[in-house]
Amino acid sequence: MGAPKIKSYLERKLANVPAKSTVHAILQRHEMVKGKRRGIPVSKAKGTHLSKPCEPNDLWCTDFKGQFKLGNGSYCYPLTVTDQVSRFFLACECFENTSEDQCISSFHRIFSEYGLPAAIRSDNGVPFASRSYFGLSKLAVFWLRLGIKLERIIPGHPEQNGCHERMHRTLKADATKPPSKNILSQQERFDAYREIFNVERPHEALQMASPAQVYQPSKRKFDPDVEPLSYPEHDFTTRITQCGKVFINNKRHLIKVHVGMPFAGYNVGLKKIGDEMWQINFMDYLLGYFDMENQKIQIPVNPFLSERMPEIS
Repeated sequence: MGAPKIKSYLERKLANVPAKSTVHAILQRHEMVKGKRRGIPVSKAKGTHLSKPCEPNDLWCTDFKGQFKLGNGSYCYPLTVTDQVSRFFLACECFENTSEDQCISSFHRIFSEYGLPAAIRSDNGVPFASRSYFGLSKLAVFWLRLGIKLERIIPGHPEQNGCHERMHRTLKADATKPPSKNILSQQERFDAYREIFNVERPHEALQMASPAQVYQPSKRKFDPDVEPLSYPEHDFTTRITQCGKVFINNKRHLIKVHVGMPFAGYNVGLKKIGDEMWQINFMDYLLGYFDMENQKIQIPVNPFLSERMPEIS
């Protein structure tokens, strides 16, 4: 119940009632009012520039093939990853949902086996994107920390990830009809299908070579114990809390700035660029400028997703 309702209630009980602003101040003093989030507004999904890869590992494509019901009544959500140039089918993993944490664990395994790509293309759905800061998800920030560029197709245009979608059609026809009894047996079918797709099946786009004949693992190795980020040219380095906040000291008290849950656990750099202005950086990316006076963040042009949009033919 907020200040207006409390004031109205008190007027029916008391002769002298404090002003609405006084009631609100009392609620604030006892931390009973949720303040406005001093952070980033939600982002509307949109596409990015789409690269034209030339070599294996220049671009990987990923998606969740539409969920389907297994024989035991549970649902299967297959995470798929392919190399755009060689068409190599890097992974097809069965999940019971699309949670970010299990996707990150899956990409740990994929990166450990095949190395790191230069870029990853996905749609704008969960877990690849979110309505958080700049449309980033926890999975997307994990990729960025490893130096992987993000590519997003325009919402409603799956043809921009056409090679991957075409593979999905073949996967559905050959490995999901009829569906297996449970998730373990379905995973066995996907593994067998990947082996045939990569090794045995000729591909017209590869002059009838198989993907395994063209693909080579990336020379960029995955380091699961990458060092925490440091910012020697900034005033100080601080870690984003598990609630997605960073604290800035304005000499009187700490100001909470909401940066976003996807950045939780990562270090950012803070640099004072004026009496009341702080610059916030993640890696080499500018997250924004925080104005201590009005406690608002000035949003820069999205540094993670190129403003050059893909063309719709």
